Amino acid sequence: MSPSHGYGGPVRTVSAIGRAAQRLVSRPVPAPAAAVQALSGVRRPLVGEELGEQRHAGARLDQVDGTTCGSAVLLALATWADPAELERLEVREKDASGMVRGFAARYDDRQREIHRGTNRLWPKALGTTPWGFRRWLARYVPGAGRYRIRFVDDTVPADVDAMIRQVEAALAARRPVPLLVGTLVPRHYCLALRIADDGAWRVYEPTSGTVRALEPDLLRRRALAPVLGFDRLHAVFLPV
Repeated sequence: MSPSHGYGGPVRTVSAIGRAAQRLVSRPVPAPAAAVQALSGVRRPLVGEELGEQRHAGARLDQVDGTTCGSAVLLALATWADPAELERLEVREKDASGMVRGFAARYDDRQREIHRGTNRLWPKALGTTPWGFRRWLARYVPGAGRYRIRFVDDTVPADVDAMIRQVEAALAARRPVPLLVGTLVPRHYCLALRIADDGAWRVYEPTSGTVRALEPDLLRRRALAPVLGFDRLHAVFLPV
């Protein structure tokens, strides 16, 4: 028996409670295709959209440690929204000891800096909360536009279908969508980048530093682990 299922059907995740609360307090959301606007501006994204390992200046674009998946995704969004973010990472300077610090060292340091900034009270060893993630993005990456947290109850097919439509409307407008996946509790951030011609999503998975193909039906089946490491989708961050 799958760990996501019990004798009475699939077990609800903790984020399903958040989704129930959102339904109680939120106004009806307009049709997603009409709500998402493309952003103007020059793009020089650090993470590409083609399948496979992502590298830049010889460095693999993976998370620096086991707690910084959210930081790696935020950095990918920051470089997508602001070319100056990537330019700062590419500067080569000597440190106090005379060692030249290039892209790889700056990339790792920037993740750690973001991690500190998103975890003011929350223990850093537990990763990044959705609220800390959204707050950092709003404060430091205004060029990405505003995002809202949309929790998911993956035991309700209609809620999953509505979420898929909302994410695909954003991707069609070329707006990346962060995903929060896990077990019964949230564990890992990834970043949906675009919809491929075959209908699969291209998703950056920071543990491996790769872009992978995600079939939307895996969201309905609660079977994401072969692609994203964990089976359940807890939340998406939708542009508004």
